[in-house]
Parts: sequence; structure tokens; C-alpha cells
Amino acid sequence: MVTSAQEALVGQTIDERYQVLALLARGGMATVYQALDLRLDRVVALKVMHRHLAEDPDFVARFHREAKSAARLTHPHVVAVYDQGTAAGLIYLAMEYVPGRNLRDVIHQFGPLSGEQALVMLEPVLEGLAAAHAAGFVHRDIKPENVLISDDGRVKVADFGLARALSTNNTSATTGLIIGTVAYLSPEQVEHGDADGRSDVYAAGILLYEMVTGDVPHDGDSPLAVAYKHVNSDVPSPSRSRAGIPPEIDALVVTATRRDPKLRYQRAIDFLADVRRVRTTLPPARPFTDSRATLVVDSTAAAGSGRRKNGPPPGQGRKQAPVPPSRASGPLPVAHPRRRRRLTITALIALTVAVAAFGGWYLAVGQASFIAAPTVVGLTQSEAEQVLASAGLTLTVTDTAFSEDVAADLIVSSDPAPGFDVREGGSVGVVLSRGPERFAVPDVRGLSAADAAAEITGAGLTVGASKQSFDDTVAAGKVTETDPAIGAEVKRDTTVDIVVSKGAKPVPLPDVVGRKAGAAKRILSGLGLDVSADSKFSEAVAKGEVISMSPKAGTVVSSGSRVSIVTSKGPPPVTVPNLIDSPKSRAISDLKRLGLKARVLEAEATPLDRVYSQDPPAGTQIPKGSAVTIRII
Repeated sequence: MVTSAQEALVGQTIDERYQVLALLARGGMATVYQALDLRLDRVVALKVMHRHLAEDPDFVARFHREAKSAARLTHPHVVAVYDQGTAAGLIYLAMEYVPGRNLRDVIHQFGPLSGEQALVMLEPVLEGLAAAHAAGFVHRDIKPENVLISDDGRVKVADFGLARALSTNNTSATTGLIIGTVAYLSPEQVEHGDADGRSDVYAAGILLYEMVTGDVPHDGDSPLAVAYKHVNSDVPSPSRSRAGIPPEIDALVVTATRRDPKLRYQRAIDFLADVRRVRTTLPPARPFTDSRATLVVDSTAAAGSGRRKNGPPPGQGRKQAPVPPSRASGPLPVAHPRRRRRLTITALIALTVAVAAFGGWYLAVGQASFIAAPTVVGLTQSEAEQVLASAGLTLTVTDTAFSEDVAADLIVSSDPAPGFDVREGGSVGVVLSRGPERFAVPDVRGLSAADAAAEITGAGLTVGASKQSFDDTVAAGKVTETDPAIGAEVKRDTTVDIVVSKGAKPVPLPDVVGRKAGAAKRILSGLGLDVSADSKFSEAVAKGEVISMSPKAGTVVSSGSRVSIVTSKGPPPVTVPNLIDSPKSRAISDLKRLGLKARVLEAEATPLDRVYSQDPPAGTQIPKGSAVTIRII
């Protein structure tokens, strides 16, 4: 049901840039509109998140970061992210507009699909995922609604980064996400919330199952029941649900949806390689046709980037079906009955050839004897070669993969798996461990919080909490440190918290006037202040004590600020007068007047009663209160 609030945006201009033209779709987390970018004059898909999400500041911050990261991902089979922003209480994402339908619509209208048709759809999806994984992105929410098919047959994957932004939001906000995608969640996402490229591989395997059977492999009365089956039950072969599905399709689905991630395709590109190989063994895909319309899917990929390696070169091989017109131009063409008969005859001929080929293969090698593949997981390559050689088998290293559980240079997995059949004299493919995958926490000191977040995300890690702390050496608003520490080697997507400087810590100045200079300096330095000292004579303040301070006591300054103190050198010096030949009484009086003391030395008889020597001599400067020795004759 479309609400009036959703319709109200039609005709409005958001963020003074995007003029909303029409309502396209509504989901549990967002509403999608067709809009015109007034600045660049192009039509875009505007995904507007529901208002309860816009009220969560943590979600808004993560949404912006993930959108910024997703915008760096460019590939013909990935819906491009153009812009993101917040305006009038709304948070939005501007994306490439793909006129057409999604894979859910195709399954409902044309499904169940043939194996060939399903692989035509799946190949560009895996190309997009492989490119994204190579760039460090994981989708986390592959489902039919996120696979778009344009009117001219191009297949694109949508919503990279949105699932990750929603995954850390509160429970009430993500309930719709969980309910909507539980059919495609990998066991590790259900159990631990962990997701890597192999989780996308699992979901792509479920897509293939659904395309060829018309239904998902696990269902239940509640999302919890479905999630339980993902963790505890293997995805069955599609042919058990619908007859006529080729065994090659069964093998693709089973390998992609192993419950143990180490036993799946380790990379989307590995899944893609097998899909391309299987397509070369199957007949050409029939057009997607029913009583209403025909859909043509571009299986050669945009700009030729997705052509199958073993397919015919341009201009050769089977002809491509004509591109249908846009739905806006009228009804799509319906397949002609004569063409249907020709396709039926062609299919019968292809089936006859396939049966004959199978018979030849069976007579040549099908009756060969098989043995159980030995266990080589956990062994070195040389140890595994010895074990296999003793069984008459050879070893082929097919790939390497990071592993948290298996040490570097040891075998992570084997194909066939231990106990499964392998032809005598055959080969066992193994994947060697590269050890734990680790990423160094980048040095983001001195960067703004936004730039630091971009660096951390670009390093394959997740930005966590942002804390603030006073710092005397780093300017306010710049990052001072991280947790884990800068340079630490951590797992992919490890959460890295950052500490942002609030600038120097404010300090109220204590009163140190009257204190000894040494004590005053220790007090001020202990508060992180830069202390400078000067001194002057003072008759009022004892020598060595603080006379004054600047700024004055009680002033609030920043940590590291300069504080000046002035200490007393005691009273100013006095110049000793010339006392020679002065009468004793006058000499004593002159010294007293100058603040000096007289130390009189005289004999028992002093007939002249005059000064004949003094110490110190006249002109000497001595502290006030000092004694001057005079001798009387």
C-alpha cells in the first residue's frame, strides 16, 4: 500500500537538486523514486530511507560512510552510486536508474527457468560480485530483488553497502531486513553475523536454485525456522525438487551452498569460471517467453567485459535475439508458433546429440574404477603429494585462500573432498592456506574524523566509535590515536575506534605568589604549563619568593600555555660611603641612614676619635642591612 507520505514527495525537490518524478517501489527500509538530477540533467533512482532510520545518528553516519565507499565501485554489472545526502529529515541515496524489472519479476513471470536461462542470468551477477570482491566489497544481501534487468537486457546488482549500513542498526529497524532476506542468508551470517565473499557465493547459489526450481530451498513458518535450516540442513540438489535439471546445475548449486564456507567456492570468480564452463556444455538458452511477452537478456555483458572465454567470438556462432523496445513504447513481442516448433525440433536434436555423447563418454571412461579420496587437509603440499602418490593419485594446487584455522602453506580443502570418489590415477585439487588474513590499522593521526574513517574503510576495516580527548600536541578536531593501535595487524572488518582531539586541556591557574620560586615552578609545570621566571629586587618580599605571576591566579588557560613568575632578589644593594677621617659618631650615623650596620673596632684609647680604615672600601655595593667594619684611632 502506498501511503500519502510517500506520494507527498512526488513533485517535490529534495536537497535543492533532485526533483521527484514518480514512485517506483517501497521496501522495508526505503522507498525508491524516479527523480531528475537538476544539476546534471539526468534521471536517477532516488532511494529515500524511512524516517525512523534517519532519526538514528549512528545509522546515518554509517549510511554515509558505506555509500561513499560504494560510490568507488564501478562495473558494468553493478548499479552505480552517484550521490548521498541528508535533507529535511530525510537521508537518501542517488543511484543509476535502471528501467526494467528485477529477477523476482522474471521468476514470477517466466520461471521456473531452464538451466541455460538461469546461467544467462547468473553469469553477470557473478561478474559484478567478482569485481566487487576484488575491490574489497561484500554485498551481504544478494536476493532476486537486488538483481535488476534493464529493458535492453543488461543485468546489474544493486544495493552494495546498504546491508552493511543496516546490519549495525537497532533490532527494530533491521527486522524487515532479516525477514526479507533470511531465505538467502549463509549459515555464518545466521550464527555469527560474519560475512565475506563466500557469503555472497552462498546467496548466489540460492539464486540459482530458485531460478531453476521456482522456489527457495529452505522454508518455514517463521524467519527463525528458515534460519535454523540454513545452519543445520544442506541445500538439496535442485533436481530433487524439479525433474529435468542437468546434473551440472546440481553440482554448481551444491558446491556454492556448502554450509562450511571452506568447502564452497572460495571466490565469486571461481563460481563464475564453473558457470562459464557449464554453459559451454549446455544448449543455447531459449528466449524468456510466455503468453504476454519476450525478455532478452544480454549474455555478452556490457562493453564486452562479460563474454564467456569459451564462447564464440563476436560476429560468429549463434545469433543474438533482437533487443526489445522499452515497455513505454508498447507491448513486447510474442514468440511466433512456427519459431516455437523450430526451437522444439532444435532442442530434440540437441538432446539426441547429448545422449549420444554421454553414451560415448560412459563407454570410454564411465566404467573406470574409483577410489575414495584420501584426507589431505592440514598437510603440507609435499606431505599430501606422498599420501596421494601412495594411492596412485596426483596433486594439483588449484588456488590459495586465507584461513583463520589452517596455518600458512597447509592445505585448506581438497576436491574431491575426503571420502568422495576419485578415478584411479586421477588428480585431487587442493587449496593452500595463506594463513590468517590480516590488515594493518592505518596511521590516521592528524587527520579529520571523516578522512580517518575513509582511510580505515579503505584498509578493509570498519570504523567504530569516535571518542574525544584533550591533547596538548594535536589540534582540535584531529585524530590522536586508534584502538586497536596504529600499525596493529587485525582481521578484515575489525572495528577500529578513533580518538579525536578536543585541543589542549583548560587549566585554572593556582596562586603561587609568596611561595618559594622552586615550589611555584613545580606546581605550574605539573599542570602542563610552560613556566618562565624573572627576578627583581624587593624590600617587601624575601629573597627567593614569588612577587607576582602573569596571567593572574584564577585565570583559565589551555594546557601548554606560558605562565610568567617574578621572584624577589631581596632588597636593592647599597653603595658604601667614604668614611675615612669621619668622626666615629658621624660614620655610624651615615651607615645607619643607608640601612647598613656599623662594626666598630677601636683601642682602649682613641684620642682622635676618627675613622682611619673601613671594610668594605668606599664605593662597594652590598645588600641593605649588611655590616661595614670601621677602625677608630
